[in-house]
Parts: sequence; C-alpha cells; structure tokens
Amino acid sequence: MKKKVVSGLLCAVMVASLTAGCGAKSTQTQETTKGSTTETTSKEAEAKKEEPGKEGKVINIYVWNDEFKARYEDYYASKLPAGYTVNFVTTPSENNAYQNALDEALLNQADAKADDKVDMFLVEADYILKYVNSDSTLDLKEIGITDQDMSKQYDYTKVIAQDTKGAQKGISWQGCPGLYIYRRSIAKDVLGTDDPAEVQKAINDWDSFDKTAAKMKDKGYYMVSGFDDTYRTFSNNVSSPWVNGDKVVIDPKIEKWIEQTKNYTDKGYNQKTVLWAAEWASGQGPDSKVFGYFMPAWGVDFVMAKNSLAKAEADGGKQEAGNGTFGDWAATIGPESYNWGGTWLCAAAGTDNADIVADIMKTICTDDATMKKIVEEKNDFVNNKTVMEALAKSDYKSEFLGGQNPLQMYCDAAEKIDMSKISPYDQGLNESIQTAMHDYFNGTVDKDTAMKNFYTSLKEKYPELKTE
Repeated sequence: MKKKVVSGLLCAVMVASLTAGCGAKSTQTQETTKGSTTETTSKEAEAKKEEPGKEGKVINIYVWNDEFKARYEDYYASKLPAGYTVNFVTTPSENNAYQNALDEALLNQADAKADDKVDMFLVEADYILKYVNSDSTLDLKEIGITDQDMSKQYDYTKVIAQDTKGAQKGISWQGCPGLYIYRRSIAKDVLGTDDPAEVQKAINDWDSFDKTAAKMKDKGYYMVSGFDDTYRTFSNNVSSPWVNGDKVVIDPKIEKWIEQTKNYTDKGYNQKTVLWAAEWASGQGPDSKVFGYFMPAWGVDFVMAKNSLAKAEADGGKQEAGNGTFGDWAATIGPESYNWGGTWLCAAAGTDNADIVADIMKTICTDDATMKKIVEEKNDFVNNKTVMEALAKSDYKSEFLGGQNPLQMYCDAAEKIDMSKISPYDQGLNESIQTAMHDYFNGTVDKDTAMKNFYTSLKEKYPELKTE
C-alpha cells in the first residue's frame, strides 16, 4: 500500500492508488525500462553458493510501489535461503500501467525462463477480482497455506480474495479501515477541545460534519483539503457495484459525493486540491490550515507522518513532536466507517519458487510475532484480530497522534467493512469519475459535460462496458 511519498514536495509524482512504503535498507541494483523499475535485493551466502537446479534462483515480485518491498526488507529478507535473489519489478499504478505490465508478464509466463518467471504479484481491492477469478493465480492451499494459517484474519480480507468457487487466491498482511485524522490545535481553536470523543460529536454524521465545516471556514480553516478527500467514505458505502452485467451504474453515494464536494468547493470549505498533489500534501505540514483528512492506518504512517515535517528526514529531520505538525494530530471515527485500499499477495501460476513464496506469505501475513512488530514499528494495521485486539488494550501509543492509541477504533471499523459491492473495474472507474468531476468542481464545465467526459474516458479504458 501506499505508498509513495518521501516528502510533501514529492507528492506530485505519487501514484493515486494507494497506498505507500519505506525505502529498502539493503544494497540494490536498479534498472529502468519501459516505465518499470526492477530492483534486486539479495542475501549473500556465507558458505559456498548452491548449484542451480531445475528451478530458478530469482524470485520475481511484481509491485506498483515500495510498500511491500519495505515489509519484505524489514521482516523477511534475513530468512531468504542462501543463493537466492528477490527481484522487485515496479510499475506505477496510474492509468492502469501496473496491470498492463503485469498482464504482459503473465501472458508470457509459460515460455519464460525460470529466472524470469513471475513468482508473486500484488493486487489492490479495486481490481483484485480480475486476478483471483483467473488462471494466473494459484489456490494458496496448493502451496501449503491452510485455513488455520488464516484463521485470525478479518473476514473481508479473505472473502475478497476468493474466486467464484471459493478457492483462496490471495492473502494480505494489512487491514485498511479508515478514520478521520484531525489537527488538535485547530480543534481546540474552533471546537474548544481536542478530545477525540468530543470531536466525534461534532462530525458524527454528514449533517454535523457540514455544520462543523462552516465553523472551520468562519475561523479561516478548511474542513478537508480538496476534491477527493471524502471520496472513499462514499464509494466504500455504495448499495450496488459500479458495474451491473456490462452496464456502468452511478450509485446514489457517488452522486452524494459529487453534490457535497461541489458545495464544499463553492463555499470555500476545501482548498481545491487534488489527491496526492504537492498542494494536497502541504495541507499536512507546518503551514497548514486544513482541519483533517480521511485516512486508513497506512495513510497516517506512510503519507501524513512524512508530510507533516518542517524538516524532512532527508535533511536530517526526525519524526518527532515539534517538527512541523507531527504530534498535533488525533483520530476519531468520523461520519461513516469506510475502507481505503489494501494489498493482497498472489502466487503466480507457473512460479518455480512456490516454497519461498509461501514462506514469505506466512511470515509477513500470518505470524503473530512478526505482525505485532509491524504495528509497533510501522504503525500499520495488520490483518490479525488477536494481535490488533491485544494492542488496542495495551499501552501502545502513536507519537504522530499525540500519544493516542487509536487501535480500538480501527478494530471496530474493520469489523464493519463490506467489500461485497466491488467489481473488477473499480480502479479505472474510481479514477475516472474523480478526474472528470474536478473540472465541474472548479467551475470550468457544467455537470452534464463532466459526466460526458467521464463516459468518454470509460469507453477508452473499458470499451466492453455500456454507459446507457
């Protein structure tokens, strides 16, 4: 997940999928070709290198950013058997580029040399069904991952990665329930308190949220940064999938997002930014006037914490209170529970390193001790009910959130996640509707024109879909 930023100023080059990750700590060699980046990490053998057998010694993992690479480096790399190499092939998600590169590689899988085969690849919720319902993914039972191994995981993370026959085709180390992350100092100025329970009363539903937005405007603040900030709270609570048969359906929740965002823009409740842009990221920094952001745990750790700093880590700054807005944030539930993102690992059909693929999955996605460390060290929300509930009742503290323990709120939200309304087309449709509506929000086109532009973009991406 995702994933993508080292500072607010670099946000403009971030991809829109979510998600984010830390840089690798090991020595790397890097080669860029056709928009993709291949990164190789290896554990050198202390003894004599093993003689190659029929299987290749290169484990190729296809990703769209560095998030999983960071998890691999920190929690598995030391276990890699001597003589083997892990090769990360990275293609950004924007405009379906990652899926296109992955599809090409999978199409050539049968004829690829052992060391060139795709062994594992990552997918997101917005298009996971495309791959789990294909022959390109293995049933995880075939590589030794059992129902018992996955027994502590949140149900939605398992169901979403099952094919139509119930085979488990993917596994995730994380859950992505979202909360509303707000500035403590602004809350005190406008609401008179920064206490999460009291702030929640002011944004408990959308009517309350709107009233609080007006109060923020009166005191010179923005309720949200831009056009896309509330999108996932609506799109993850739709009543029907984006696609019914072969027809695109605009859900009332999407219509509500359009109506609300146009209203917020016209009234000055947002600052007209676009998701991941530098201006959007700067709203988390020291000169910010933005009250809050809707974010899952990965967004807090992988995006906001870095963007909050007055002195970036690259310049010697630390993630600590007093550096920018770090520590001046808190979390509360917000007007609706929602989910944003999620990353699943899939074993590629034809992999010649199934045992290592399975071991990576088990270590990062099912091992209690490893998953606990991920929460404590990375502030991620892991896909393990036992670990999360224990930490929610512990003395765990988020320094970014001013010492708050937000985990019980995340746990409660995770239990409410319903992913039954997803379709294989969600990434393209979500991106297209947001992009098309930006001109409408800015007032450069009317709504009808924006909708026509949306349908035109869909015809280019998905010519098989009907829009009328």
